[in-house]
Amino acid sequence: MTTTSLPPALIGILTVSDRASRGEYADEAGPAIRDYLGAVLACSWEPRERIVPDDLDAITAAIRGLADAGCCLIVTTGGTGPAPRDVTPEATERVCTRMLPGFGELMRQQSLQHVPTAILSRQTAGICGTALVVNLPGRPTSIRQCLDAVFPAIPYCIDLIHTGNPMPPRLETDPARLACFRPRQR
Repeated sequence: MTTTSLPPALIGILTVSDRASRGEYADEAGPAIRDYLGAVLACSWEPRERIVPDDLDAITAAIRGLADAGCCLIVTTGGTGPAPRDVTPEATERVCTRMLPGFGELMRQQSLQHVPTAILSRQTAGICGTALVVNLPGRPTSIRQCLDAVFPAIPYCIDLIHTGNPMPPRLETDPARLACFRPRQR
């Protein structure tokens, strides 16, 4: 089956910000994720975008809702620092059945090449239903740097999550922009 015969992959983009959710400023992080995906993905996909306040229950409900709506990937931005209202990692852990700490480790390693405060970041990733949830920082530059580091593994991770699914989503990247990794079939 070719990727052109598959329905579009649904991808959740969740901005976590008190001020953006109240309309006090324009969200730049969510659009940065959407633009990144538009530049990297070479398959049919549709974004499902949400903005919620820095509230554990609101973030939890949004992640669950996006997973229940069929998103194979949910990318969050914001709420990963050490401030008291930064609770995105806790919400992610609350809804995920399995955590994938390697994502956060690699993102922090990448970010440390640019800013010494990257050690304060608490990004993580996990599996919620059949969706991969990845927490990103809130700045567009940091979002691009972190996604460049982890995105090569994301399509294969989604393949593995959907093992046994007769119509799995299949993310393909533009190899001129970013090559994803999939092991060779025997």
